[in-house]
Amino acid sequence: MEATGRVTAEQPLKAMVPWKERISYGLSDTACNLAFQVISTYLMFFYTDVYGISAAAVGTLFLVARVIDAFDGPIIGIFIDRTNTRWGKSRPFFLWFAIPFGLMCVLTFTTPGFGDVGKIAWAYVTYILVGILYSCVNLPITSILPSLTNNPKERTVLGTVRQFGGTLGQIIVTVFTLPIVAALGKGNDQKGFFLTILIFAIIAVVLLLNTFFNTKERIENVQKVVRVKDSVKAMKRNWPWIIMILMNFIYWMAMTMKNQTTVYFFKYNLGREDLVPMIMALAFGSLLTLLMTPAVAGKLGKRNTMVGGLILAIIGQVIMGVGAHSLSVPIIIVGVVINAFGTGFISGLLSVMLADTVDYGEWKSGVRAQGLLTSASSFGAKFGMGIGGAMTAGILAAGGYQANKTQTAAALQSIEFNFIWIPIIGFVIAGIALFFYKADKLEKMYLVELAERNRNLKNQE
Repeated sequence: MEATGRVTAEQPLKAMVPWKERISYGLSDTACNLAFQVISTYLMFFYTDVYGISAAAVGTLFLVARVIDAFDGPIIGIFIDRTNTRWGKSRPFFLWFAIPFGLMCVLTFTTPGFGDVGKIAWAYVTYILVGILYSCVNLPITSILPSLTNNPKERTVLGTVRQFGGTLGQIIVTVFTLPIVAALGKGNDQKGFFLTILIFAIIAVVLLLNTFFNTKERIENVQKVVRVKDSVKAMKRNWPWIIMILMNFIYWMAMTMKNQTTVYFFKYNLGREDLVPMIMALAFGSLLTLLMTPAVAGKLGKRNTMVGGLILAIIGQVIMGVGAHSLSVPIIIVGVVINAFGTGFISGLLSVMLADTVDYGEWKSGVRAQGLLTSASSFGAKFGMGIGGAMTAGILAAGGYQANKTQTAAALQSIEFNFIWIPIIGFVIAGIALFFYKADKLEKMYLVELAERNRNLKNQE
């Protein structure tokens, strides 16, 4: 383990991070979104309208694959807790898995000339494996945060920088993917998607390796290797952690259902597929609220800031619903912008509040299980994405959706329900869950007590 710059938890407000490292940390999420956002946003469209798999088959695939894949998070979290190298616990995963992740992203958009059964089998294998490798490079982004600093304000800054980088990657993908596919494919969407993901995957690998070389784990875990049975103790009575699992699940389920049907909504409901890149670009609005997040959270508290984000997101969705019924593009655009402002606050704080549960769990149990606890982000997000993807495909299939054909009224309603109304339901449930989140009020107290406890343990060695 590197000795330079290491501190212990007895210095709760002194572990600051230089800007070079902040940016390198944020670029890790840029990398993940450059590659994986193509999958979460466009893979359903790719499967149904490009590769020729039915919506019903895709729905089953998403459900089965993501339910299986969701459980890799806790397993990888346990591996992180049991890792003890000179680079730290989380950093080595960027080095070990960056290239395999990039390669599998490319294979996911590769289209072998199989029959119907072969296509589905190929989709199952590649989709499951890319999800597992995504966890191997994405989960460490969250698990390393408690080790970069134990200063709550600095963590909020780092979480904001991370989400800024992640949102930047997301915007690049959602705005430029279809134009790049068209330019490189020249009418052949299979070729276009393959070359596009190849470019994004190469950039992602470079950025993940940059994060490995330019970050440092400063906060030393008293337990060099955390046993599984000890890690489980950190979950007990850790209600903030349970709430954040639920938040990750609900948020990503709602956002997956919305994002996956964006192309469908503008292609079929409005007949304006050409607007998709511009609509995706409006996600830049979330970058503004991300920049405001540290200051707002410092004044209102993290929980209250996230609740405010949920309220804005709901208002935006309702306005989009009004625009959908009147077929008014300007009204829809207003709703999209307001929704983006709200989701900026939410996404900017998810990883920060999850990292806080590591300290809370250590305070309650005496065990600092950052790998297993932060794996909740992967479990909740991927389980939510899986359920969301399956529900999206199932609702489309139930509405009678047929790829590249004029849609029935029922099919159009199913698209609108996915795009507009299910996210509203999800955001309302998330707001109710946050009502029970009390860690903000206890944070200063348990950090002080935790610092005193660790100081005593160190003196006893």
